[in-house]
Parts: sequence; C-alpha cells; structure tokens
Amino acid sequence: MRSLADDVRLRAQLVAADESALTEAYDLHAPSAYALALRITGDPSWSEDAVQEAFVELWRHPERFDPTTGSLRTWLCMLARRRAIDLLRRQSAQRDHLTRLAGQAPVEPTVEDDVVGAAQAKAVRECVRDLPVLYRDAIALAYYYGLSYRQVAVELGVPEGTAKSRLRSGLRLLAERMSAAGYPMDAA
Repeated sequence: MRSLADDVRLRAQLVAADESALTEAYDLHAPSAYALALRITGDPSWSEDAVQEAFVELWRHPERFDPTTGSLRTWLCMLARRRAIDLLRRQSAQRDHLTRLAGQAPVEPTVEDDVVGAAQAKAVRECVRDLPVLYRDAIALAYYYGLSYRQVAVELGVPEGTAKSRLRSGLRLLAERMSAAGYPMDAA
C-alpha cells in the first residue's frame, strides 16, 4: 500500500524535475487512470490520450499536487477523468458540427431524458452514500477510480478475497436499494 510519505517523496522529486519519479508514478498509477478513462470514453486511444495529458500535467506542474489532501493515484485519476470527459465533449461538439454541415438537425435529448437521467444519477449517488462504509469505499475505488478488485484490496489493505466479497455484497445491496427507490438494476 502506498503511503503519504511515498507521495511526498515523489512530489519532491517531480518538483526537482527528476524523470525517474515520473516513470515511477506512471508505472504505479497509469493503469488505474487508464481504466477510469476507458470506462468513461469506451475508446482505448482516447483513454491513452487522457492518461497522457494527466501525466503531462503532473510533469509540468507537480506543485499542484498536494499529498496532504489526497493520494497521487486519486489526483491522477481525477485529472484523467477530466481529460476523458473533455475528449467526449469535444467529440460530441464535432459530431454536432458535422451533422449541421450535412444539413441535418442534431438529435437533441429531450427534457424528459435529462430529467430522468438526473434523477437516476441522484438516486445512485444517494444509495452509494448510504451504503455501509466497508462497501462504499470498495465501490468508490472500483467504479469511480477504475481500480480492479486486486487494486482495491491493496488500497484498503485487505486480502483480495475480502475486497471481492465487499464489492459483490456492496453491489448486491446497491441493486436492492436502487430497486426499492424505483430503479431496478441487475445485481452484480
């Protein structure tokens, strides 16, 4: 499990422009950032671009990372997530532009689609927030940060089987709560 001291050391090395620190950070955290970006974009090349941009940001401005507010992995995943969302927005804008150039009206989501989507997203957030902390932490690491169950085990400092069990049980409980809230889901 990575510690605050490891992140402080890496940050100091990065601020000193130590290329080996960037390599170490990349080896440790690129897989998690990539998994999250891939979950968002669904496209391997866009995910690679998002991760590359996150690490370029780290290299150019390592002082922006504050190890006292969160881990380097979390910070890099947040950067990759932002870049992935930006890539999707750009792609959507380009598609709309090309559609207009072709003389077709872009397909706009209806107000009903927006309202239903917002309500579902709110229900998911509330149900996840209300899960017992053991399940909530495992689900957050796996689904918001894109970690595998093995990586979740390392982050939580528990055996792999325990992490897998917490994820499975947490998803089952989440599905039950979503169903009770009127949003049926398949239990994982």
